[in-house]
Amino acid sequence: MDAASLENQEFVTHPGKTVDGLIDVPIQIDESISLLIQNALQEDVEQGDVTTLATVPPDKPGSARVVVKQMGILCGSTLFQEVFNIVDPDVEVICYAPEGQTITPGRTIFTIDGPVQSILVGERVALNLLSYLSGISTTTSEFVKAIRHTKTRILDTRKTVPLLRKLEKYAVRVGGGMNHRFGLYDMVLIKDNHIDSCGTITAAVKAARDKWGNRYAIEVETRNLLEVTEAVQTGVDRIMLDNMDIETMAEAVRLIGGRAETEASGGINLSTVSFVAETGVDYISVGSLTHSAKWLDFSLLLDKRRTESKQNHLNGEKESS
Repeated sequence: MDAASLENQEFVTHPGKTVDGLIDVPIQIDESISLLIQNALQEDVEQGDVTTLATVPPDKPGSARVVVKQMGILCGSTLFQEVFNIVDPDVEVICYAPEGQTITPGRTIFTIDGPVQSILVGERVALNLLSYLSGISTTTSEFVKAIRHTKTRILDTRKTVPLLRKLEKYAVRVGGGMNHRFGLYDMVLIKDNHIDSCGTITAAVKAARDKWGNRYAIEVETRNLLEVTEAVQTGVDRIMLDNMDIETMAEAVRLIGGRAETEASGGINLSTVSFVAETGVDYISVGSLTHSAKWLDFSLLLDKRRTESKQNHLNGEKESS
């Protein structure tokens, strides 16, 4: 066993197994995710990796390892492995850290064994997905840690890259956050434009109930204390306190008095999130979890010693035959 494997063998993950209580089941590769990866590879490779085809023999075996360069929360290991499975089933990828674990700079997260051409073809798509999702999880964890002295929970929003919402919301969960509604179809969220269209909060809530009955939970966005008072009287499930200052928000929580869940929203960042949580709101929704998260930096490095060893072994087999 190589040094990287010996160093990290205790953290090898098993599909579907809970590891340290971090994430029970990594995201499952369904048809939509598989198609997404295939399209991403097609976008990158098109007719072929012309550099690799020119410089690497097709039968050259090799080994590589992926090292993290920043501290953060690992997310996307299943997708990373699936990229190489699609590129070439003969590529073996082993992960040495559980999904959701805090990983530190210099740590080997994956080892990869297989044809060098296949490793290089899958490299960028695999790293992009890993870095992107780990960045969202890392950002989410920072918000979660900032308010852990309160009962408040961090929510994501619909401010996601089109067609990547399933992955982004998964990354939020890995980072310790919770998901808001997935789309326009699974919850009634009456916002300012809906209210202005109907005339009042009361009229908008009545219209939603007349249409859907009790099929969906109803949340109402409020902009001031008068709207908060009206929203409470309608008996909705959750009241959003949008772009309120801390003093107004605290008063709104007092007015609601537990008769509805409360959600703070609007321009909340790491510098302000703890003050918002201390008003007593149940949830804080943060768009920047997904639209502004910085990618976590990983590097894929060919392991020259192991690659040469594999090549020598292959040459020996050819000579003996």
